[in-house]
Amino acid sequence: MHDIIDMDAPVEVRSRTTVYRGAIFTVEDMTIALHARDGSDVEIRRQVLRHAPCVVMLVHDEATDRYLVEREYRVGSDRFAYGIPAGLMNHGEEPQTAALRELAEETGVVPDGEDGVTIDHVGDYYSSEGMTDELAHIMVLHLHRYTMTSRHLDADEHVDTAWVSWNELLALPVTASNSIIAIQHERIRRMNGS
Repeated sequence: MHDIIDMDAPVEVRSRTTVYRGAIFTVEDMTIALHARDGSDVEIRRQVLRHAPCVVMLVHDEATDRYLVEREYRVGSDRFAYGIPAGLMNHGEEPQTAALRELAEETGVVPDGEDGVTIDHVGDYYSSEGMTDELAHIMVLHLHRYTMTSRHLDADEHVDTAWVSWNELLALPVTASNSIIAIQHERIRRMNGS
């Protein structure tokens, strides 16, 4: 069964209006023309939440075989949620650079040199491609050696961090999809014994 839309043809953005601009994201109201197979156009209207790309890191201390978890208030779920370190990327910043910066700022964990950490790039995934352009760069950081420094949280950030065992991590009620992707990736690595 085929839709009337030519899904190989580029779409045309006919209008774009910013209807909300906040500190972390903006919302655009868009009219988009999809090209039909018969040569006509079908207009659709969509709203998209524009958000900076982010990094999400499952952090593994190899020496103790423990994982770094966080707990903080999340307005989307209206609860103090368990998760893993994450943060927004600065404009032009590479994902690995952003991950190490966010890790230091949020948790105080700083790998000892380039050989103090191995980064397993899990993948780049959209949080919800039907409504936002937020792209999450998900990775697992295997720490060989690290030092603890002072955390540098934003004034409105209140984050508890703790090191937990693998079984304790699996028992936590983690519900953020990006965190689950990283944890499942690590589960496969552990099952394969690598």
